Amino acid sequence: MTPEAVEQLFTRKDGSYVFARWGRPIVPIVFGVEEHTLATVKGAIEAVAVLAGHQMAETDPELGANLMVFFFRDWDELLTVPDLDRLIPGLAPLVGRLSGADATQYRAFRFDESGAIQAAFVFLRMNEAMQELPAETLALSQAVQTILLWSDTAFAETSPLAVLPDSGATVLRPEIAAVIAAAYDRMMPVAAEDSSHALRLFARLTPSSEG
Repeated sequence: MTPEAVEQLFTRKDGSYVFARWGRPIVPIVFGVEEHTLATVKGAIEAVAVLAGHQMAETDPELGANLMVFFFRDWDELLTVPDLDRLIPGLAPLVGRLSGADATQYRAFRFDESGAIQAAFVFLRMNEAMQELPAETLALSQAVQTILLWSDTAFAETSPLAVLPDSGATVLRPEIAAVIAAAYDRMMPVAAEDSSHALRLFARLTPSSEG
């Protein structure tokens, strides 16, 4: 990893640098899956939280749950979820855009007064291609992409995950793991909009992730 590579992880299409991490314990809830998949998703979220050195909890005092993951087959199903339009402003036109684009996933974030992540919403449309993915891979990918506010282009060309050649197991790429751990350093801010933040992140990467 280079300082430039770290900066690009949080530089959006419009050129702005935007970073945020969770400012409160994560409380996940998962809709639309069977019990064994539920355990897989929550396990992945917990594993990434442990990597970050961040806490999880049983309940959020304001929202009850603050990381909501929805699995479904058609975007229109979201329009029938009670009160979801209160949590996601402009839900109906958003569903129309995502359906028209044949999208398979979408993530939305809410932030507190300090700019830290307050809540995240993950929407996964399980088409045939998505159903072929192992649940562990899908869960780990979403856990990684919600532990921080990454750029909208961060993983467009390169997945944050890698497959070990020996075992075939899917794991988090070491350099991405190092960035997550650095981002949750207690001396780092919960949110940033200046690219100099990327230099501070880079300085905290473990030696094994550099190069």
